[in-house]
Amino acid sequence: MKLDRYDIKILDILARDGRITKSKLAEAINLSVSPCWERVRRLEKAGIIEGYSARINPAMVVKRTPVWVQIELKQHNADSFRRFEGVVNETPEVTECVAVGGGVDYLIKVEADSIDAYQRLIDAWLVSDIGIERYFTYIVTKTVKHESPPIQLDT
Repeated sequence: MKLDRYDIKILDILARDGRITKSKLAEAINLSVSPCWERVRRLEKAGIIEGYSARINPAMVVKRTPVWVQIELKQHNADSFRRFEGVVNETPEVTECVAVGGGVDYLIKVEADSIDAYQRLIDAWLVSDIGIERYFTYIVTKTVKHESPPIQLDT
């Protein structure tokens, strides 16, 4: 699906404010409400807009301790990656996980009830032998920036 400047602007605005009214969205991109809303529905139908949600401040609901972890695996083959990623996907305390290059295999964000709870999770992973060679823990002291990136048309 080819996106034009109106589509990109719609995506950018909705990424920042999914609750914007139809009329305000139309006004922001300089289209009337009907054509604007048709574009939104087309983007939804194409799967570009996957859904709408609220960004919840977890610290206001339950106190969590965010920890970033670097993970290096013992072996680098498809079975090792699949086994490790399976455990990560089944662990609710893991809120983000990316595979990376450059000497480290994974960066994981763990949001545990406490540092002790985090360490118990890591200890359980080590005992279960899911292939961790070494790990490095980074305690989050403050969040400096947390927002969605702007949507821009490649030129």
